Amino acid sequence: QVQLVESGGGLVQAGGSLRLSCAASGRTFSSYAMGWFRQNPGKERDFVTGISGNGGSTYYADSVKGRFSISRDNAKNTVYLQMNSLKPEDTDFYYCACRRTWNSKSYYTSGYSYWGQGTQVTVSS
Repeated sequence: QVQLVESGGGLVQAGGSLRLSCAASGRTFSSYAMGWFRQNPGKERDFVTGISGNGGSTYYADSVKGRFSISRDNAKNTVYLQMNSLKPEDTDFYYCACRRTWNSKSYYTSGYSYWGQGTQVTVSS
């Protein structure tokens, strides 16, 4: 069982930055691939970015490439999402999730076993 807790959301102006954190419980954090997804009420939860267990591989949705950056600190059981050059269309609830390994299923919500409760990001124009 893994528990995930996101933090760092908030209100920011367009062009600004935010850093989200996702703290995980458990002793085997480094064995889990991590993903960030986002969702607005009534819409599907979409893949944003992901990272392998050792942090050596990262993956991004086209919509955030060059603006967002994912990283992890396995000593702190935490994964981060640095969001720069934010746009109003980035406004969403952001969720972190984990799964055992990174593969093609990692781009879909059904591929993840554990989820955080989400944190809201609002970008004003």
